[in-house]
Amino acid sequence: MGELDDPVFVGRAGSIRCGAVVKVSLRIDQSQRVSETRFKAAGCSALVAAASLLTEQIRGRSTAEAAVMARNPAQLFDADPSAPDEVITCAGIVCRAVLSAIWSFSDSVRHDWEGEEALICSCFCVSERTIEREIEQHRLSTIAEVTRACRAGGGCRSCHPLIEDMLEDFQRESIAASAAS
Repeated sequence: MGELDDPVFVGRAGSIRCGAVVKVSLRIDQSQRVSETRFKAAGCSALVAAASLLTEQIRGRSTAEAAVMARNPAQLFDADPSAPDEVITCAGIVCRAVLSAIWSFSDSVRHDWEGEEALICSCFCVSERTIEREIEQHRLSTIAEVTRACRAGGGCRSCHPLIEDMLEDFQRESIAASAAS
């Protein structure tokens, strides 16, 4: 529990329904691994347990691995179908906070990127050109197809709007080329 000193990436989430709030702080190292985690929570014991468990589980993992874990709150407690709804709800709040912190990291990586090509997916280090090439070569039309082709969009998903824009641009260009010929 607690907070980390700079440089960290922070995510927050809460529930209007029950008033629960959680803040997750992540320190991410040069190899894009979560090296330290902390959380502050105001809510029930299930929220605190979920925050403790998830921050412990993602420590040492890549941001992509942590994002994949955070996208599946039901797996946090190895929940069975009979798990109380509040346990899954609390796990979901914590997962949203972790994803928010990873999105903050991803946005900062894209902002600071100095490569020759634009970085679109920071979780898997996939450039704009790689995604464009996959879209063009395989006539991809959905984010899921792009993810299967080159992993872009398979981590924290903060790049989904960028990939969606690329798919729309390709579709527009294809329609224009068809109309011209």
